[in-house]
Amino acid sequence: MLLRRYFRGPYVSWAQAVHPVSDDERGLLVWLPAGAGFAYRLYPGGAPAIEEYAAAPLQRRTWTDRDVLILHPPGAAHSVWWFFREGAFLGWYVNLEAVLARHPGGIDVVDHHLDIVVDPDRTWRWKDEADFEACIDRPGFWTTAEAAQIRAEGSRVAARAEAGVFPFDGTWRDFRPDPAWPLPQLPPL
Repeated sequence: MLLRRYFRGPYVSWAQAVHPVSDDERGLLVWLPAGAGFAYRLYPGGAPAIEEYAAAPLQRRTWTDRDVLILHPPGAAHSVWWFFREGAFLGWYVNLEAVLARHPGGIDVVDHHLDIVVDPDRTWRWKDEADFEACIDRPGFWTTAEAAQIRAEGSRVAARAEAGVFPFDGTWRDFRPDPAWPLPQLPPL
């Protein structure tokens, strides 16, 4: 089991218990099945300042709805997610985030809020643009220049999806986890 943590500023915003699948030249590949341990901060009323957000408790839950295969390509400022429901491939999701930082027992990323949804036919669309834009030049988030770099990273990945090149070339669309793998559980946070 690995712990995959997201940060907002210096604070953990959510955590996922994942099963490592592979770690090679293509990147770190992990499995997040429905039923795995998951925790997140819930703050009513939108996106508060980072310090206010940190005051909201981390709530332990269970990952539901979809199974997810997540690839962290080496040195990339994004991860690519394969969504499955009952074994059927539903499409990809590109999470724009800081390059992962490894630590014993897991990985840490800083989420950039802007994401891309890629359908099985490789058509794509931006997701969470308003949230991304609202955080530009706010303390603890990203500057206007950094926002341009984040969006450029997304545009590069979207072009790969349109072209149907790895990881959008059909790789892992038929992935099935080892049935002997236990459900990943969150350690104390």
